[in-house]
Amino acid sequence: MIIINVKEGESLDRALKRFKKKFEKTGVVRELRARQAFEKKSVSRRIQVKKAIYKQGLQQEQA
Repeated sequence: MIIINVKEGESLDRALKRFKKKFEKTGVVRELRARQAFEKKSVSRRIQVKKAIYKQGLQQEQA
């Protein structure tokens, strides 16, 4: 459970923004979306390899 302490004189919008930031860091929404549809291991592995190739290409461009 995420707990946000509202400081003295702090606006509710600011506290809500801090809550949203903490919530994003937990990765709950990302995991929920991943669990909505089953993905075969071969497909997930293929996606991982594609991401790795893409990242490697970006690093080579910078060097």
